[in-house]
Amino acid sequence: MTRLLAYAQLVRLPNVFTVVADALMAGLVCGVLFADPGRFALAAAASCLLYLAGMASNDVFDRAEDAKARPFRPIPSGRVSVRAAVALTGLLTAGGVACGLLADGNLWWLGGLVAAIFAYNASLKHTPVGPVAMGSCRLLHLLFVFSLADGFPAAVGWHVAGIVGVYIAGVTWFARTEEFAGRPRELVPATAVMLLAVGAVLLLPLHEVPTPANRALPYLVVAYGIVLLVPLRAAILDPRPALVQAGVKRAILGLIALDAVIATHAVGWPGLGILALYLPARLLGRRVYST
Repeated sequence: MTRLLAYAQLVRLPNVFTVVADALMAGLVCGVLFADPGRFALAAAASCLLYLAGMASNDVFDRAEDAKARPFRPIPSGRVSVRAAVALTGLLTAGGVACGLLADGNLWWLGGLVAAIFAYNASLKHTPVGPVAMGSCRLLHLLFVFSLADGFPAAVGWHVAGIVGVYIAGVTWFARTEEFAGRPRELVPATAVMLLAVGAVLLLPLHEVPTPANRALPYLVVAYGIVLLVPLRAAILDPRPALVQAGVKRAILGLIALDAVIATHAVGWPGLGILALYLPARLLGRRVYST
């Protein structure tokens, strides 16, 4: 169990439920979840495996930095060897690419996703474009799922994928100082980016005639924005590491709720069923560090 826990920490396992939530939301929005469940399952599996590969490779690339700043992480603590982490990264990447190929979606989006993941970890993370690079990973993942649905409007796909991509860019920006005293001059604009993405959900009805399925959308968006803003505001006012980390954790797992809100636009109240993923993510997060 101790060894399994180390590998779960290496890949930040609680966060993979946000990828599942992304995929379910996209599958509901474009209809492929029910129209072609087999291909959808393969695409979702591809996204999850590539996400886990990205988390493992992140620690491989950061092992020297982690040895100084985060000695408790699996690699510097000696609980997972560098060789094992590299092997796991390779296996997860190969599995993700294989599932993606079998799903038979747009290969440009799949290839772009793989490239974006490793470019971020290897070189872009500590540059000004780091948050954008991380956001692009989510954007490409969603575009790949949308590509499974023939005739799905490209404008809607880009809008939804853009919401999630911009949101994650804001979360990444906010998280850059989570281990040290946060700087309000970075936390404030990062929060604004997240709220901008949340607000963009309100524009989804412009793509079609409003239906009963999305009449509650404005109320859900406002409710989500308020819940998200509480810990972010606390971190801005008192940017201690603990409060910044709490804000990051709320924002990351909050993506599950954001996906659920977006899904209600397409399928009505049943879209809130995505919120069920929050429970295992939260429970697992008690044992596994997720930021």
